[in-house]
Amino acid sequence: MEKFVINVGRQLGSGGREVSAELAKRLDISYFDKELLNVASEESGLCKEFFEKADEKASQPLTGGLFGLRFPFSGNSTVNTMNYLSNDALFQIQSDAIRKLAEEKSCLFIGRCADYVLRDNPRCVNIFISASLPFRIERIARLDGISAAKAEEKINHVEKRRAEYYNYYSNKRWGAAESYHLCIDSSVLGIAKTTDFIEQFIRAKLGL
Repeated sequence: MEKFVINVGRQLGSGGREVSAELAKRLDISYFDKELLNVASEESGLCKEFFEKADEKASQPLTGGLFGLRFPFSGNSTVNTMNYLSNDALFQIQSDAIRKLAEEKSCLFIGRCADYVLRDNPRCVNIFISASLPFRIERIARLDGISAAKAEEKINHVEKRRAEYYNYYSNKRWGAAESYHLCIDSSVLGIAKTTDFIEQFIRAKLGL
């Protein structure tokens, strides 16, 4: 069967990770969230900590703290460190890893501007999962074992970072309907039925 890619953007607390993992399982395709950082590390020879520090964060100067890592390389790489210690360079490495994976097999990517990186791939489905703020606060508070106030603070912090990252690298607007093929509010149908709905949409769009 012809390879395809699902790219999922998500609001924190919307259940985007849970929905994505179940979709990948149902469609029998590879799933990449934090796993992508391991791939980028292996491909570049840089320690995974570099990608973790820059993960879904917009461009920063070279003095932004990455030099504090003691072990920049995971092996005996001879790559010039100065060429890699910026979020822009790490984004490029990660983007190359996304393109390579998409060429090799069908995948589902969460975040990290994968929809923009693979914008020329005709076999992509780009989805954004949102939810009402009360729904998200309740889920984060319950899952993380924190107060509602702390959950809302976390949501605001993470979503500001995600929006800055996506808007900076894609030149589009994070969460805006025109940036995706399907935007859906998971608090309307619930996580399980939202997953069912998205699966039907994917199968219809790709002719699966």
